[in-house]
Amino acid sequence: MRATDPPFLILTSLSSGPKHGHALLLDIESFAGVRLGPGTLYGAITRLEQRGLIEPLEAAERRRPYRITAAGSESFGIALADLRRLVKEGTSRLRAASA
Repeated sequence: MRATDPPFLILTSLSSGPKHGHALLLDIESFAGVRLGPGTLYGAITRLEQRGLIEPLEAAERRRPYRITAAGSESFGIALADLRRLVKEGTSRLRAASA
């Protein structure tokens, strides 16, 4: 999972609590500056659901909220740890190259 991949962005958003599709789009644009189209969003939601990383909650009116599952939190934590290692290595290499 990469930091700009729609599944990663969705898991980031849902890690702060359940959200429906439109709220996800707004939150992702707010924290990442990435504008996902509805097709991209719902395609990623479907894949995350199939993998057991998120689950739908009971619909409120026409909006169906989603939440991250325990497996989703674990997978997201592993992805974040991988990113931290890459950032650390990249930073170290940049410092060495500019020294």
